[in-house]
Amino acid sequence: MSHSDSSPPVTEPGRIAHRGAGGNTGLSRWLPGLKTLREYKIAWLRHDFMAGLVLTTMLVPVGIAYAVASGVPGIYGLYATIIPLIAYALFGPSRILVLGPDSSLAAVILAVILPLSGGDPMRAVALASMMAIVSGVVCILAGIARLGFITELLSKPIRYGYMNGIALTVLISQLPKLFGFSIDADGPLRNVMAIVTSILNGKTNWVTFAVGAATLVVILLLKGHKRIPGILIAVAGATIVVGMLDLGARAGVSILGQLPQGLPAFAIPWITREDIVPVIIGGCAVALVSFADTSVLSRVYAARTRTYVDPNQEMAGLGFANLAAGFFQGFPISSSSSRTPVAEAAGAKTQLTGVVGAVAVAVLLMVAPNLLEHLPNSALAAVVIASAIGLIEITDLRRIYRMQRWEFWLSIVCTIGVAVFGAIEGIGIAIVIAVIEFLWDGWRPYSAVLGQAPGVKGFHDIQRYPDATLIPGLVLFRWDASLFFANAELFHDRVLDAIAASPTPVRWLVIAAEPITSVDVTSADMLSELDDTLKAAGIELCLAEMKDPVKDKLKRFGLFEKLGEEAFFPTVDDAVGNYLSAN
Repeated sequence: MSHSDSSPPVTEPGRIAHRGAGGNTGLSRWLPGLKTLREYKIAWLRHDFMAGLVLTTMLVPVGIAYAVASGVPGIYGLYATIIPLIAYALFGPSRILVLGPDSSLAAVILAVILPLSGGDPMRAVALASMMAIVSGVVCILAGIARLGFITELLSKPIRYGYMNGIALTVLISQLPKLFGFSIDADGPLRNVMAIVTSILNGKTNWVTFAVGAATLVVILLLKGHKRIPGILIAVAGATIVVGMLDLGARAGVSILGQLPQGLPAFAIPWITREDIVPVIIGGCAVALVSFADTSVLSRVYAARTRTYVDPNQEMAGLGFANLAAGFFQGFPISSSSSRTPVAEAAGAKTQLTGVVGAVAVAVLLMVAPNLLEHLPNSALAAVVIASAIGLIEITDLRRIYRMQRWEFWLSIVCTIGVAVFGAIEGIGIAIVIAVIEFLWDGWRPYSAVLGQAPGVKGFHDIQRYPDATLIPGLVLFRWDASLFFANAELFHDRVLDAIAASPTPVRWLVIAAEPITSVDVTSADMLSELDDTLKAAGIELCLAEMKDPVKDKLKRFGLFEKLGEEAFFPTVDDAVGNYLSAN
């Protein structure tokens, strides 16, 4: 099937892209950009070039805004835009993803560098750059180790809760700039108290607030229009008004000032020994958050173009982009859910769009660094606040509340954890909650005694079918989880409870083992002890429908030999038939 010259290749209709799609080997696997370059069609160039120029209108104000929100001077937001876009064009597997400074990382970066930098902007830059290097190394190693699945360990409600907490933290951190004053507080709750106190004490610069609020309103009103650069219009308008009326000097409106002229240079970010642990922890947190965001966004656009994106290569691509940012005076970056749709709507075909955008930003720094001199900081705060509002998830949480309230409350606990303890501690809380959620179903799983329900084929839970009858002398017991150390004792107790509740003396206990997908040493020893207990009481222990891989484990543990091959049945019906024949 031939493809149009105006669009990148996709899989054939009726087919789904899979891991083998593309046949990447050797350099092509680790440098997908080379493969794209070999397959590049000249007809795409016009689309990529124009999309890159359109994208630049967002890269500049957003890069500066997120840099300031992350605690570093605005120019470094542009440095964190230029080199990573070029690096991802080489190492990233997605054709359309746009990387750069992101609001979801701002709170994590700020939480690390603010207490360590002591107000020194260059020290803040070094700390942020080293965080990017740590994040890059973690992502690259995880990609090589094929750990791209790890972000799936965080459930949707927990991701929502964490991101809502991050959004709330970012929003609160920008309010002082919006109101035109500064505060000295540590933590979101203390920040809120300090902000309220400052407003009540009359510290608000109302001209600054008016400029920022107007910028925020314009951004939010134009947010739904993909082809209208709302951020550019709002920020450019605020800059022009402040510059023409000289509000910086006449009304005390804080402005960005002159940007240094020049391009990012290679530099090794040196930090002190005391900084190493918090920077490593922060870098690992950034790696997890940025890859979670990037993998989700990458899958969305891969589905739209019907192409397969290897999550392990995506992790490596993100890692190389962060590594490039760290060594070229940038800070941690991620994919952008606001800039990527702009590139798509502008007609982007390949990663050349990002390269054009990076070059355009570089040209701006070389030719016209003073263009943004009168950009008000309250307008930058408005950009970040608008992005934070976009991170907040409410609609789907309402659906989750209707479906399963305990998962909804897990999400709320994650949000509160981030808001109360901070971004770094919040992600730790989210991971702990995810582990507990993962273990809970296996730790305290559902179990049932099975009987024969009238008019229904097979054997079913007697709690669900109260009219089901039990076979005299036989207990059919089903355990709906794997057997492992945390639930082995509970399994033992529930089996004995089921035997004790039998209306007739029990001769056989048959475990309907089809739901059991694994057995560990602790649970195997428990089964051995249970068999001894049952034999002493004159009860035979049998297992039906056990999967072969689980049975193989029992053979390694010596339990299969102890129970005997005759204790294993292919189906529950077969086990029941043998029991009836023997009794």
